[in-house]
Amino acid sequence: MPNLKTSIKDLRQNKRRNEFNNRLRKRTKRAIKKQNTLIETEKQVEAEKNIRNVYKVLDKAAKKNVIKKGKADRIKSRLTNNLNKLSQANVKTSKKSS
Repeated sequence: MPNLKTSIKDLRQNKRRNEFNNRLRKRTKRAIKKQNTLIETEKQVEAEKNIRNVYKVLDKAAKKNVIKKGKADRIKSRLTNNLNKLSQANVKTSKKSS
């Protein structure tokens, strides 16, 4: 346990920041997981609507330095690629049926 006043204040700040960062990390993980499940279940319309929310959450986390900017960009890129693959697959199946 710290003895100095500044050290005690530092500890308080660190706890507060840690809690905030953990909350943001959980929020990003939940958003990514939701997007992945929408893509896996082939719900294209909902996935396209949800991708904006995922972008927003990732950008906020990168802005607050909870995750690095490059990691946020990489995740967004991968999710978008998966969404595009889903839409291409839906186009192919709709052409075959007609």
